[in-house]
Amino acid sequence: MSNPMPQRTDYPHFQPITTRWHDNDAYGHVNNVTYYSFFDTAVNTYLIEVGGLDIHDGEVVGFVVSSACDYFASIAFPDRIEIGLRVGKLGNSSVQYELAVFKAGEDEACAAGRFVHVFVDRTSNQPVAIPAGLRGALERLAV
Repeated sequence: MSNPMPQRTDYPHFQPITTRWHDNDAYGHVNNVTYYSFFDTAVNTYLIEVGGLDIHDGEVVGFVVSSACDYFASIAFPDRIEIGLRVGKLGNSSVQYELAVFKAGEDEACAAGRFVHVFVDRTSNQPVAIPAGLRGALERLAV
């Protein structure tokens, strides 16, 4: 039995995104690879604005080590969308995000995805414990 389609109420945080003309592919809808860009944008915006992640000079960076997406309905430019964000698993150095794409104002997701960040030392690329500020921001999204 499959999981029910994700609903807006399943997510504690939303990042609005405006689709762009070049997001559409030859079939007239947003190409599947673009959804991963939406997910990256939503997560990193949250980490920077809420968690204090310093993407330019910080000692810690997040590497994506796993990702997936399921598609339920098409979106296309000029749709305004919102990416729902929650944390499914929070480890010592890793976090699994669960995301969904919603058309603005709609309750059912058009797509749902997940990806895993492993936080590493910028210099050595070795896993490190998630810094306290980031961990606190991630804990707020835990389900």
